[in-house]
Amino acid sequence: MRNKLFYALSVLVVLSMALAACGPKATPTPAATEAPTEAPTEAATQPPAETGRVKVRWFVGLGAGSDEGTFEPQKAVVDEYNASQDKIELVLEIVQNNVAYDTLATQIAAGNAPCIVGPVGIRGRDSFKGAWLDLQPLIDKYNYDLSDFDPELVKFLYVKEEGQLGIPFGVFPSFILYNKDLFDEAGLNYPPAKYGDPYVWPDGTTAEWNMDTLRQVAMKLTVDENGNDATSPNFDNTKIVQFGFLNQYTDPRGVGTFFGAGSLLADDGKTAQIPEPWKAAWKWVYKGMWEDWFIPNGPYQSAEFLQGPGGPFSSGNLAMIHIHTWYVAPWALGNVNFDWNLAATPSYNGVVTSKLHADTFGILKGCPTPDEAFQVLTYLLSPETANKLLTIYGGMPARKSLQPGYFPLYTEKNFPNKTDINWDVAVAGLKYPDNPNHESWMPSFQETTDKYNEYFNKWSNTPGLDMDAEIEALRADLQKIFDAALNK
Repeated sequence: MRNKLFYALSVLVVLSMALAACGPKATPTPAATEAPTEAPTEAATQPPAETGRVKVRWFVGLGAGSDEGTFEPQKAVVDEYNASQDKIELVLEIVQNNVAYDTLATQIAAGNAPCIVGPVGIRGRDSFKGAWLDLQPLIDKYNYDLSDFDPELVKFLYVKEEGQLGIPFGVFPSFILYNKDLFDEAGLNYPPAKYGDPYVWPDGTTAEWNMDTLRQVAMKLTVDENGNDATSPNFDNTKIVQFGFLNQYTDPRGVGTFFGAGSLLADDGKTAQIPEPWKAAWKWVYKGMWEDWFIPNGPYQSAEFLQGPGGPFSSGNLAMIHIHTWYVAPWALGNVNFDWNLAATPSYNGVVTSKLHADTFGILKGCPTPDEAFQVLTYLLSPETANKLLTIYGGMPARKSLQPGYFPLYTEKNFPNKTDINWDVAVAGLKYPDNPNHESWMPSFQETTDKYNEYFNKWSNTPGLDMDAEIEALRADLQKIFDAALNK
């Protein structure tokens, strides 16, 4: 075993625990529903020297920041803060992601919670539902300026009955990523580069860029081994060699959100529901896999011709995916042998929902010094420090003032030979976030996740299903899980 590293500015504590590497595509680990029966063992150390300052502990590990290469840069940020003033001592605690959820749960249960936690996404935040401090009173008290953030992003981090649980930091908007070479080969125009623009067919006619148009374009781009596309009567669905579309690297909640924001949990906090847009999305995807054939089903997704370093899209045999900015990176697209670009997310019933992944920093209710913690939080979110942290963690700045300079630097570093990336559409997508977010809290989080994934796996591998009956069966199963969880 390697050691879990637990850094502090004034003291180094080594916790002996398992270390697991975190890759770009990893799904965040949900928190345990109960705190572990045994807390992590701490090695004997010298206590930190008394400085007369108020100590504010900053916990890192629920999201980015637990890779070894990030330790020293984060420590440098802490050193700079502590050198800049003499009232607060910021103490950095880095815990490996695979044990961070249990570690934090243990600390909270023991009444030893840190003050600041982050960066953390929605899934990580909601794994500790009810533990976060409403920041709005502190925002008001210190007249904190939110004008550099899109109001929709600020609203995105507001949770009903809990308050403003975060201030925007790093964001990962979504969009259509498309293979330009496949469009050129098919003689099709590219998807719209701007929200609100129509799709232009080769004959010059236009159509609203919505799910139906996406379907039609994707069918034209789905081809069998004889060169017939999915609209042809001669198309052979048993010999497909190229597909038109996929919601890549997401789960059924993410697929449903493609058609509209929603939640599996009703507003009453106890009733399982399937939002109407999600029903429509799941039926659309199922039909796309087994009748229209423009979406690879389970067996096809395992086929050799769809394997690439960044999954099916990077194979070069998939024309379009819906994905987030974290995918536009060397690990996924650095070595592909085709040209690509970004386009607008299509609408459903006239409404665009461009699902969002977002990182923030939160303050726990157990923090004994919330005012001092908020002062640290504003430092971490300041333009100068946020830029440094975003360089460490990756991610697009939530601050509007930082966005123009971010993309040229990111492109130069990661795609120096590609000068036409349509980053503007990624920024524009921030106006259409999913609220509630597709990663939000559910009762018995992991069991619920396992159940809906079980159903989606069945749908991906089984033709001829009655989807209305399947969706109702899933809802009924989720209700049983919710009832059991809420009645404990």
